[in-house]
Amino acid sequence: MKAARFHAQHDIRIEEIPEALLRPDAVAIDVAWCGICGTDLHEYLEGPIFISPKGHPHPLTHEQEPVTMGHEFSGTVSALGEGVTDLTVGENVVVEPYFVCGECAPCRAGRYNLCVKMGFIGLAGGGGGLSERIVVDRRWVHPIGAIPLDEAALIEPLAVGHHAFVRSGAQRGDVAFIGGAGPIGLLLAAVLKAEGVTVIMSEPSAARQAKALETGVADHVLDPSTEDVVARVRELTGGVGADVGFECSSINVVLDQLLDAVRPAGVIVNVSIWGKPATLDMQKLVLKEIDLRGTIAYVNDHPATIRLVQQGKVNLAPFITARIPLDRLIEDGFETLINHKETAVKIIVSPRG
Repeated sequence: MKAARFHAQHDIRIEEIPEALLRPDAVAIDVAWCGICGTDLHEYLEGPIFISPKGHPHPLTHEQEPVTMGHEFSGTVSALGEGVTDLTVGENVVVEPYFVCGECAPCRAGRYNLCVKMGFIGLAGGGGGLSERIVVDRRWVHPIGAIPLDEAALIEPLAVGHHAFVRSGAQRGDVAFIGGAGPIGLLLAAVLKAEGVTVIMSEPSAARQAKALETGVADHVLDPSTEDVVARVRELTGGVGADVGFECSSINVVLDQLLDAVRPAGVIVNVSIWGKPATLDMQKLVLKEIDLRGTIAYVNDHPATIRLVQQGKVNLAPFITARIPLDRLIEDGFETLINHKETAVKIIVSPRG
């Protein structure tokens, strides 16, 4: 079968590889669509990062580069392993793409996203969504009902937004300020709107500003290149400040703005992955008693996330800006997102196209 394999920085190849063998308590899935994640771009430009380099196999999968990529994917069940009785062949599903040990303290506490050996399908090994077929343990497979398979490829990043919402403690009627309207920022905004939170976004890209407004996920969109976003947030909140802030850009000036824009005793959730250390004005944090929280991926978020889409509270279709075949992954996918990220939001790939 065809698969996109990471060999080294700037070296991802479309290759023919053997199909994975079905095993007990696992499910074979014919992949329909797979999204290109910002993490995939970091691996291509700077990796290996989460991918295990040669000589250092992952502790759970025991795999190292080259590995098959892709962790934001949807597909159809094509076979059931021994012991799987609650799914059917032909059922459409998405995958929570984890490897966890099940033995460390976070795993035992149910916080498997913090597993000390945690890895992701499509990065740590185990196949990936940028291939025609994959075999996944039943635990991680989630039925999606009638959600279209192309839209379902966005369930995984939407779950990232849902977990960030949960981490924030935001309540219906609160005001949230999001710094950055990239794919995660927009999908986080969609979750917040679905949960009754007023959303203010800051984003310099005109195309992404328009996407935030046309999809209805933001109540107010601010342009940090032309206006004082902190002053505007205070104006929009009657001088109080936002209840919660979300850092979705990995840009230090945005983090600084969030510290100024949230109200005293407000919460800031850092959602983005930083490529280098950030600086933090601790005096602002202390004097306003701001609660700064991290968030990573998701934990038990997929069922609630899927329900938001099934109930029509989140419409994923407008966030898909291109659909491409696997053979055009680099030219029309990675290069577009790297060089034209101001216009592209989410590009999804058909491994069978």
